[in-house]
Amino acid sequence: LALNPHLVYTFFIRNFLWSAPMSLSANASSPIPASSAPLLQAEGVTVRFDACERPFDVVRDVSFTLHPGRTLCLVGESGCGKSMTALSLLRLIPEPGRLAAGRILFEGRDLAELSKSAMERVRGRDIGMIFQEPMTSLNPVIRVGEQVAEPLMRHLRLSKKAALAEAVELFRLVGIPAPDMRVRDYP
Repeated sequence: LALNPHLVYTFFIRNFLWSAPMSLSANASSPIPASSAPLLQAEGVTVRFDACERPFDVVRDVSFTLHPGRTLCLVGESGCGKSMTALSLLRLIPEPGRLAAGRILFEGRDLAELSKSAMERVRGRDIGMIFQEPMTSLNPVIRVGEQVAEPLMRHLRLSKKAALAEAVELFRLVGIPAPDMRVRDYP
């Protein structure tokens, strides 16, 4: 399966990696243990923009469940709502958009009900997102390793040295060659 790299989002949910390239079916190749509670659930998510003469739903009634260790892909044509669905998970919908209906549950907690500061603690520590345009997501004048280390220092309270060491390990885990050298590169 070849995916257009411009349509792929990667979410880091604790120790799980979720690549979300609007197919709502989970990987069916291995059964989910009966005791496995969902890690992430979207229930009837609707994202609405109120900027026009009348409200316009850009995402309407989207539901899915992601279990630990599983992969879920959101696949669809340009403009179908993949980006807004992904942004709604982290409560990053741009103004004048808003979550108009539905629930987003992470480990059973409704993210839409969290305070702004509580949601900021979830973002980056429990759930993170790499946006679809990596060339615009990385600052060209800051070394890649520092940019990867920054959220580790903020959310995991690692020292700069420990965060850079973790960045090298993360690069190694995803197959980036010579990760100890790549962390010192610019994007």
